[in-house]
Amino acid sequence: MLLPVNAAFGAVLAVLLALAATVVALARLRPPREIVTAGLRATGQLAAVSLVIGWVVRSLPLLFVFLLLMYAVAVRTAGRRVTSDRSWWWAALPIATGVVPVVAALVLTGLVPVKGIALIPVTGILIGGALTATVLGGRRALDELASRYGEVEAGLALGLPERDARLEVAREAAADALLPGLDQTRTVGLVTLPGAFVGMLLGGASPLLAGAVQLFVLIALMAVQGVAVAVVLELVARGRLHRPQP
Repeated sequence: MLLPVNAAFGAVLAVLLALAATVVALARLRPPREIVTAGLRATGQLAAVSLVIGWVVRSLPLLFVFLLLMYAVAVRTAGRRVTSDRSWWWAALPIATGVVPVVAALVLTGLVPVKGIALIPVTGILIGGALTATVLGGRRALDELASRYGEVEAGLALGLPERDARLEVAREAAADALLPGLDQTRTVGLVTLPGAFVGMLLGGASPLLAGAVQLFVLIALMAVQGVAVAVVLELVARGRLHRPQP
């Protein structure tokens, strides 16, 4: 076992969480309670999920309910990160558009069996990637439109449709959401050994099999994130996903 779950484990986690909150507070990056709350939520949620998964994997209907719950939480989280008004629910579209076709293709080709022990982690990784891309792409696009609104008006004055004028301004900023995934894929094995690779090795798989699984995850994530960013950019350009007017 790599990490024994004992008193030392809990003490180290508490120290690391306190350190993170202190650094963020001293640097005035975020309210420290957000860091503490996130850590405590993660502890409670992972403890609950660890118990629930053992039950869910034995029932196909419960498996789909659990996957829908994961999706719903991702939509709510992404939507509220991008905007504070009622348009947040549009975040459902980029996440679903990115994740559903990829998961469907994996299941239909037999690469991922319809079993909770396989489907939950794979779908969870993809939903998490789509969530991150949606948040970063949506926030960057809306920030850019707010700070460069004069350029949007200039495009309209030149006869561009509103969608096209907004796209010209927001596209490059939204594309930055793809950089973390691209950098992770470019440097895999050289800078970091991602979780899927390490997990497979610790589970007793051969390095070749672990590498193949990690490659599969990285390529699938790039596909999911690319679709999610393209869709969230389109929603912003069409004014579907927006922020409250001051």
